[in-house]
Amino acid sequence: MSESIYTAVATSTGDGRAGGRAATDDGLLDLTLAVPREMGGPGGGTNPEQLFAAGWASCFHSALKAVAAAQKITVTDSAVVAEISLHPTEEGGFNLAAALHVELGGVDQATADTLVAAAHEVCPYSNATRNNIPVTVDATTAA
Repeated sequence: MSESIYTAVATSTGDGRAGGRAATDDGLLDLTLAVPREMGGPGGGTNPEQLFAAGWASCFHSALKAVAAAQKITVTDSAVVAEISLHPTEEGGFNLAAALHVELGGVDQATADTLVAAAHEVCPYSNATRNNIPVTVDATTAA
């Protein structure tokens, strides 16, 4: 593996997802964590799945923009919506599943599908999860 160009550092303290905190070493991210109401918790804070969804959506969006620029394709009004689902296992643990919904303007459906497939090949989150969790990716256009 090549030398790292950047390392993010975050620390979780307290009770983790059940009322703890998550913060980055530079202080730019400092969040209260909470179990979502849908899981029987109090809500009122973020959770690891939301943080993962935000990270993947942002990273995938950057990959999409880079792929489009490299192919000299102008994309307008783009957005990436990441859904991260938590599924209980029979053993008492949990698994993740993901769905990425990409919205693109200024291109036809075939171009959107090609750009999204290319972004899925270069996005670090996509590469990290490939063959590890179920992932679906789709594109819609507003051409």
